[in-house]
Amino acid sequence: MDLEYGISDIDIIYYDKYNLDAHHETKLKKELERILGDFSFKLDVKNQARVHFWYESKFGFPIKPYMSIEKAIDSWPTTATAIGVRLEHNGLYTIYSPYGLNDLFAMVVRPNKLLVTKEIYENKSTKWKEKWPLLEIIAW
Repeated sequence: MDLEYGISDIDIIYYDKYNLDAHHETKLKKELERILGDFSFKLDVKNQARVHFWYESKFGFPIKPYMSIEKAIDSWPTTATAIGVRLEHNGLYTIYSPYGLNDLFAMVVRPNKLLVTKEIYENKSTKWKEKWPLLEIIAW
């Protein structure tokens, strides 16, 4: 299977509570696309400080503003996907993974019930299981 199989986009996240303008996300996305050139994936650039503005219209219920990028990642729908990677100024990477990396490496999809609903989790996990049948899906 192609390494790119099933990847619809790459999420680029940041946290800027001082600039909550949606146009800034668009500007950053265009700048990244310019820098990356012929990049294989669609980029999804989101300021985690402004997610609460659109979350209800997309997922059906309101959320409180995230107070940090880590708090945003803490709430992502599965333990295996609640991971952030940051390139530091010294050239090294920092990985933030509040639930560890075991589920990711073991191909286990486990619900993170901090924020996501059963319906959202089941829709995501069903879609992923169709693409990657070897996934182990943990029931809600």
